[in-house]
Amino acid sequence: MANAPSSEDEQLIDLGETARRLGVHYMTAYRYVRTGRLPAAQRDGRWRVDPAELGKLRPGPAESGARRGHGRPKARRGVLRARLLAGDEPGAWRIVETLLASGAEPSAILVDVLAGALRDIGDGWEHGELTVGDEHRATAVGIRLVGRLGATSTWRGRRRGTVVLAGAPHDAHALPSAIVATVLRSSGYDVVEFGGDTPAEVVASAAAAVGPGLRAVGISVGARQRFDDVAGVADLVRQMVPGIPVLVGGPAVKSAAVASDLGADGWAADAFGVVDVLAELRQVQR
Repeated sequence: MANAPSSEDEQLIDLGETARRLGVHYMTAYRYVRTGRLPAAQRDGRWRVDPAELGKLRPGPAESGARRGHGRPKARRGVLRARLLAGDEPGAWRIVETLLASGAEPSAILVDVLAGALRDIGDGWEHGELTVGDEHRATAVGIRLVGRLGATSTWRGRRRGTVVLAGAPHDAHALPSAIVATVLRSSGYDVVEFGGDTPAEVVASAAAAVGPGLRAVGISVGARQRFDDVAGVADLVRQMVPGIPVLVGGPAVKSAAVASDLGADGWAADAFGVVDVLAELRQVQR
């Protein structure tokens, strides 16, 4: 019979809550723990933090400015946007290297800087300020940056299971799911990644082949015209792997309500949100 948790244990908080209270991303809070800057203890396979330790933590130079609202990541996002539009991969990578040297996490660069810059470019195309060629040129550079950034980050802890990720059928947008896949890998998940325009039967068959380690299936969609296709993927996944959560997101899915209408069990605004959703699902599945 398991021992009841002590009153001290009950006061501890998990990394998700730690990140929320500190105003940082989940992976930043995890880095604080792994590097010894933030004392923590493992309980039932999860890191737990004493809230009293949060006030003792001092942000590093790369983080302190960001908390005051004028940190480098936001400024670099605009500079990176210009390099992406110019098709300048070497120049774009120099910006990334500068951020890495300042202490920024690869995942944070992906989500806050690269994805943000690409989102701005997509908005510019929608408003007629940029051409299709501009967007495609920027996306091509973005894809290469994702691959290079992914190689700079490794996970050394226990594996957390497998996630199947794919773009909706007839939707060529592959970069959003590539960013999510890279962040998930750096967070301890194995990822079966298919990119854009993946048939429903391919997604469902891959999910069924994973076995007991499957944690979720994620579908990314970049155009509202593909919403019916997303719903079809979700339905087929549920037929072939009952009980496995289906997450739906991407540029065209602006809210949890939209995702729910498409048959999703979960939604997140960005890749870090996906990590949080998976953590919540793991708790429910235990």
